[in-house]
Amino acid sequence: MFILTDREPEKTSLREIAERLNKARGTQDGKMERSGGFGGLNSSLGTGLRIGVEMVSALVVGLGIGWLLDAWLDTKPWLMVVFFFLGAGAGVMNVYRAITGIGLAPGYKKPTAKARDEDGTDLDA
Repeated sequence: MFILTDREPEKTSLREIAERLNKARGTQDGKMERSGGFGGLNSSLGTGLRIGVEMVSALVVGLGIGWLLDAWLDTKPWLMVVFFFLGAGAGVMNVYRAITGIGLAPGYKKPTAKARDEDGTDLDA
């Protein structure tokens, strides 16, 4: 089904999109700073809870898989010990990723170079 309108499609440049995106990010950052009134304390508390939950959940999953495989294959306690260490390794890896910020952006890396428009001008300016 086609919808006919009087309006022409908007032609926006990358610069206009970048300006709107930076404006939205600035608004979002402002909301995050005002929430709760504690500033960095909320962020630190959230990060600490995330790290604790990720570490415990990785250990529980590792122990659960080991226990189930031990019960199924009758190899008690060897697979539980192996999967305990695998779970601990996964938990440490998740904590490392959370602390360094890996996996937070779509490209998994923080942008280092300035974004440029098609004509070579900076989008941040």
